[in-house]
Amino acid sequence: MQCNINEEQNGIRLDVFLSEKTNKTRSFVKKLIDSGSVLVNGKKVKAGYALKEGDKLSFEIPEEKSADILPENIPLDIVYEDSDLAVINKAQGMTVHPAGRLTSGTLVNAIMYHIKDLSSIGGVIRPGIVHRIDKDTSGLLVIAKNDFAHHALQKQIQNKTCFRIYRSICHGLFSKEEGVINQNLARGKERHDKIFVVPKGQGRCATTYYKVLSQNGGYSYVEWKLDTGRTHQIRVHASHIGHPICGDKLYGIKENFSLSGQLLHAYSLSFVHPTRNERMTFFAPLPKYFEEFLENKNLV
Repeated sequence: MQCNINEEQNGIRLDVFLSEKTNKTRSFVKKLIDSGSVLVNGKKVKAGYALKEGDKLSFEIPEEKSADILPENIPLDIVYEDSDLAVINKAQGMTVHPAGRLTSGTLVNAIMYHIKDLSSIGGVIRPGIVHRIDKDTSGLLVIAKNDFAHHALQKQIQNKTCFRIYRSICHGLFSKEEGVINQNLARGKERHDKIFVVPKGQGRCATTYYKVLSQNGGYSYVEWKLDTGRTHQIRVHASHIGHPICGDKLYGIKENFSLSGQLLHAYSLSFVHPTRNERMTFFAPLPKYFEEFLENKNLV
């Protein structure tokens, strides 16, 4: 594979960039770099190399074994399906694709059982997966059934013509009903599982729009619109402005109530159909536990 580094990616460590681009662990990526499977401008460099605008990156990812990734009859909420794609309402607690030792119980295992045709672009670990949402985030994502649809949908995400709207319940009362958060994000050097806000010129740019739907008793019901789609973007941005999402164990605060994960739901998804060339918009109702929390806090 080959790619050119743009201005937005300037200064990012090579191993961090490749880890995010390929959805591989930093240790896996470092082994590739050390083995010479990754070249920058035709030369071998170190994992900590700071990428520069105009750099030409080439790399080879070894084909992953498929024997361990098997279809599983896991209940799946298929909102829409045709010959090109499927829209799934993912439940909280379900990981999107296998990684490391996790080879079962994921969305990929479920769609391999329920959907027979899937695009091959994501390889055997991520067949059909165009974009992801976190394990403990619920809601909508689109699955591609062929490579043409996959490329078309990915391009819409890159060109920001695929619209993704989330809803959450946050701690605290917002001072402004609407706003935009522009804060660069980067993976932690010591905590690889955590994303941090970093100064301009570092990490990757990230933009999130928010709109407060209701507020009461120290809690806010908020709608979020992604302009970029960085890992944990909404969760990190919400925490950064002092309004962490309820139930977020990584970026949130200690709470007296019990939740299985963050109250963040991919509520709406809109894109242009790859072959019919018409815009399609889908909505996923809030999960029951989310609605109950809203009612208990008098946010509806």
